Amino acid sequence: MKKLKKLLAVLLVFCMSFMLVACGKGDDGAATADVKSGDATLTVWCWDPAFNIYAMQEAEKVYQKTNPNFKLNIVETPWDDVQTKITTAATSGQLDTLPDIFLMQDNAFQKNFANFPEIFTDLTGSGIAFDQFASAKVAYSVVDGKNYGVPFDNGTCITALRSDILEQAGYTVKDFTDITWDRFIEIGKDIKAKTNMPLLSAQAGSPDLIMEMLQSCGESLFKADGSVNILGNKALEEAMRVYMELVKSGVLVEVNDWDQYIGTLTNGTVAGTINGCWILASIQTAKDQSGKWTLTNLPSLNNIPNATHYSNNGGSSWAITKNSKNKELAIDFLSKTFAGSVEFYETILPSSGALATYLPAGDSNVYAQPSEFFGGQKIYADITDFAGKVPSNITGVYYYEARDAVGTALTNAVGGADINTELKAAEETVNFQMGKK
Repeated sequence: MKKLKKLLAVLLVFCMSFMLVACGKGDDGAATADVKSGDATLTVWCWDPAFNIYAMQEAEKVYQKTNPNFKLNIVETPWDDVQTKITTAATSGQLDTLPDIFLMQDNAFQKNFANFPEIFTDLTGSGIAFDQFASAKVAYSVVDGKNYGVPFDNGTCITALRSDILEQAGYTVKDFTDITWDRFIEIGKDIKAKTNMPLLSAQAGSPDLIMEMLQSCGESLFKADGSVNILGNKALEEAMRVYMELVKSGVLVEVNDWDQYIGTLTNGTVAGTINGCWILASIQTAKDQSGKWTLTNLPSLNNIPNATHYSNNGGSSWAITKNSKNKELAIDFLSKTFAGSVEFYETILPSSGALATYLPAGDSNVYAQPSEFFGGQKIYADITDFAGKVPSNITGVYYYEARDAVGTALTNAVGGADINTELKAAEETVNFQMGKK
């Protein structure tokens, strides 16, 4: 009788466990990957209600068309807080405090994986079509040949110009297409002489334009073995020379902060900008300038092997936590929305301006629509085409430290200091931060 009671008890526990799984609940009450048999919820951390959060909400709607029980718990979490929470969870061992999905800035991906590999789910072979994204975008979240992130927003760089100012000086956008930086400066001097209008503006001390020039030829501040690549980096030296000539010639005007930079565009005090395509949202707030803008690709660095007219600035990717109880669901959700739905990208483009690096979206009718603000140019199709041509580069674990060191070097060089002396100091600074002599 005792053996029979024990057997019945084991069977009862087994049946209860089976019922919990069938209902889509695990031991902790979290939803499992069986989205069609119960309430299946994924928790997501990301920032910016008008951009990333909006995109997630629309992705939820797309996925719900075939999975009506699916839900997202989207927690607005600023990037700095995402970084802090990830660090705290990993160092304390409390990985259960993490969400199922979180947004990671592309340039921070390598460092976070190096420090906290236990957080990230390996998505290699998961069925997510990474080959359908721009290769340079995918590379940000690849470690040792394995995929750990699903690409999202497009930071592809563009040269945006005031077509009316160009016309006054006798130029068109074609004169800026597929040119070198030396030619860009030459035209810029002529336009400034004729219109008293600088072509570009930049925030003083920011190395954004330098980093864009570097990536345009596949170069980086780090070598493949992770060592610093600042002193003796010919592409970096050329980028610094170009920047200093832009400032000296008056083709580029430096301002003190970000708000002033945006103001130069919306107030019409410069004739253009070179930046990630997300800058278009700010440009288009100047409604009185509608129809007066155009865009093209970037100038290429002179005398640098593999120099191209394409680069990237900014962007982010989605990661799935290894501790998630809903990995299969999270993978399926991302593979059928951010990594598999042209309809999704068509939906979010008009409202948020969230351009994809998902290449099939570039062939859609929505992406092919002309932009009234940009004089009828099909800018979204053009930018998606640019994205597929951006060279990959090595981000490096200490990307932000190296970037800041180069920013300091740039400021000093513009002020009259010797370029090589400043680059040597920058390399020494980064080596010190890396624990190297």
